[in-house]
Amino acid sequence: MRAIDTHTEGEPTRVIVDGWPQPAGATMAERRDDLRARFDQLRCAVVCEPRGHDAVVGALLTPPVHPTSAAGIVFFNTGTYLGMCGHGLIGVVRALEYLGRLGVGRHRFDTPVGTVGAELASDGTVTIENVPARLHLRDVAVSVPGYGPVVGDVAYGGNWFFITHAEPAPLALAHVRELTRFTHAIRTALREAGIAGSDGTEIDHIELSAPPTRPDADARNYVLCSGGDYDRSPCGTGTSAVMAALHARGKLAIGEHWRQESITGSLFTGWLTQGADGSLVPHVRGSAFVTADTTLRFDPRDPFRCGFGSP
Repeated sequence: MRAIDTHTEGEPTRVIVDGWPQPAGATMAERRDDLRARFDQLRCAVVCEPRGHDAVVGALLTPPVHPTSAAGIVFFNTGTYLGMCGHGLIGVVRALEYLGRLGVGRHRFDTPVGTVGAELASDGTVTIENVPARLHLRDVAVSVPGYGPVVGDVAYGGNWFFITHAEPAPLALAHVRELTRFTHAIRTALREAGIAGSDGTEIDHIELSAPPTRPDADARNYVLCSGGDYDRSPCGTGTSAVMAALHARGKLAIGEHWRQESITGSLFTGWLTQGADGSLVPHVRGSAFVTADTTLRFDPRDPFRCGFGSP
């Protein structure tokens, strides 16, 4: 199996370009469901240990659903499948550029939650146009065992997020273990309290927001991803969700730039435009770099050829 590895502002993506049996389905949602039903062992084999680790997001390329799209993409991590992945889409664009499959300009990609856009600039930066984002619930309080009440917003940016300004410890790499424990506890408390997205979907991403540490940023975040580890990038879908929440509160105007710093110190720049139907369309710009062009091998004698560590 051939994989192009990239990192986007510190967060890795493993783009599968050959060797994976193509999933069945007329839509990307159907293809994602077919992957889950028939090929989930490959998901674990590609991103879980010993080939991968908790921070890796996989991206399987498929033929496009729409004739104007460059490709279809199913994103996944060590725990589950994702609707969209902002850092992952930026990584896919740079991987396809590396392979000579696309160049500078605008491109479209089909995902399980809709068709998204990405513009590759001549300097290598990529600006994604995400699916519409929205604030679903405002100032939701949830009782978190060991921490007490935590208040936050529930917002959608391609994945579901609970966004809070609560800080059990400073948002710094030195405190990731405590921040991870805290956000896991929030996610469990939300599930037990029955707090979910508008379609009843589990809120599987938790975002802590705090003042920035770099002068060109507006905020610094820590994001617990659905796989159970933290995002090394500022999180593309998380930035989308935050901008929707800020706009709903009157704190971010259409077209106004929002600079989101990650816990590693990297940066995304985002802004909102308004769709013809009045929806909020997030745009997020960042950089990715190819780190490896790899052949993944699966020895039938290897007891861990299908990976381990998946929940």
